Amino acid sequence: MPLQNGLPHSDLVTFKVACKDCSLYQLCLPVGMGEKDLELLERIVNRRRPLERGEYLFRIGDPFRCFYTVRSGTVKSSVLMADGREQVTGFHLPGEIVGLDALASGRHDCAARALEVTSVCEVPYDHFEKLWETVPNLPRQMMRIMSNELAQERVQLVQLGQKTGAERLAAFLLSLSARLHRRGLSESEFHLSMSRTDIGTYLGLAEETVSRLFTMLQELGVLTVSRRHVCIQDFERLRLFAHPISGHSEFF
Repeated sequence: MPLQNGLPHSDLVTFKVACKDCSLYQLCLPVGMGEKDLELLERIVNRRRPLERGEYLFRIGDPFRCFYTVRSGTVKSSVLMADGREQVTGFHLPGEIVGLDALASGRHDCAARALEVTSVCEVPYDHFEKLWETVPNLPRQMMRIMSNELAQERVQLVQLGQKTGAERLAAFLLSLSARLHRRGLSESEFHLSMSRTDIGTYLGLAEETVSRLFTMLQELGVLTVSRRHVCIQDFERLRLFAHPISGHSEFF
């Protein structure tokens, strides 16, 4: 591929549609980028063919060459436990970045797989590094993204260590709701691309427990659930499940 200013040259008109006019622009690109800066960034972004359900974006041990922004669909990240079981470590929605786990070691220590037909934008890291001096907002944006990832991991550890099963599931649903709302989607009604098994593995709960808790929340009028379609009916009560007031446990 021919280079321009040390970077791959691509059709800028195509990438302007992909980035500048993308509804996810403010989520995955640095805030306050100028027109020229954005054009430089757009030149290195590759549009991969859509991943089919179950297809890997990368596997454990793969060398780190790129990171990815989810454009549509959902990506599940996971690691293998010593006994061979899969431990789900995250679900990545449109506008979120996947693959930065390998930045330090140079190899991915988790796997990333599509939960449904999923499109991603691929950013080669070596070309991305060349932009840092030209586009000063990029390092700041990378630090913000990595900080958010660390914060999410900390929240997950707290949920697994201190919260009950009902609190974990309620917090998980509220987190999904907030993330979807940021993308301009409905915060109260959405489709779960992940299975009950994946949710349980992520939250440290048995699949049967997850199903029982969904049933309980539905019977209490907090949710309505039809297969993987969820409609939150009562946000206040769901928040009380996720963050119960000390001394008040009437919902448990």
